[in-house]
Amino acid sequence: MTKVVGSPTDRRVQVKVSRGSAVLDLDVAGYFVDGSSGSGFGADVSWPQGGSTSGYPTGQAFGVVGVNHGLATTTNPYFAQQLAWAQASAGGTSQPKVQLYVNTANPGQAFKDDPTLSRASWPTSNVDPGGSSAPNPYAACTTGTAALTSTGCSWMYGWNRAYEDAQERGVSNPASYRWWLDAETDGSWQKTTTLNRATLEGMTAYFTGIGAQVGVYSSPSEWTTLFGTVPSTSTLYKLPTWRAIGSATAAQAQAACSAAPYVAGGRTTMVQFVSGGFDRDVSCV
Repeated sequence: MTKVVGSPTDRRVQVKVSRGSAVLDLDVAGYFVDGSSGSGFGADVSWPQGGSTSGYPTGQAFGVVGVNHGLATTTNPYFAQQLAWAQASAGGTSQPKVQLYVNTANPGQAFKDDPTLSRASWPTSNVDPGGSSAPNPYAACTTGTAALTSTGCSWMYGWNRAYEDAQERGVSNPASYRWWLDAETDGSWQKTTTLNRATLEGMTAYFTGIGAQVGVYSSPSEWTTLFGTVPSTSTLYKLPTWRAIGSATAAQAQAACSAAPYVAGGRTTMVQFVSGGFDRDVSCV
């Protein structure tokens, strides 16, 4: 006797054979949704979409909202309204209905190259904006020119930005969200992938420390340029990937779900594609 159990959410099928052996031939011709599950696709918005809901995607199954105003040290002025848009998502996928993303950067090299730039955001110790000492796994962050390109201060810079994102940008109950670290080459970064990885490690440490989930967002080429290959010893190693592929069809985005994740120990869980002027998202899990 063979029993087949299918799951509509994570695409797995379990087969139990009471005795002997069996061969399963599975033919999936389609599926039905219940009308409350929206389009089945997610969408993401941030400050460029402004404060008018008429400029937001509709019918999304889940929504991802940007917390910053384009830079890691800023706040999205439309965050509250856009969060309400995401909370109205229909659901129906295995993705959390509401997720957040934050801008990332490491401007230490820029500060070193141009002494006229304000260094107010750069850390000079392991004490975070809340006055607590952070558990920096690298050498202690200190002052001086050499500290601008140090691993310890790079990690601390990430921790501080994550602290501000969670505590100072209008996010209630930050531990309840999945936070995506948006890493793009148009930001300010160090020349070495090790220092750049340290920044994301610092952000990851803060978010996971408060009990939140974390993932990484980028395009394939940008990720390689900024972070290279993540070693298994890094705290980034098992983080999920949100892959950006630019203008594409839904079918192309779904196919991209099978692409290798940016971090070998994780998996590709979402793919972003641009369609109809909006950022759309396919769930890969």
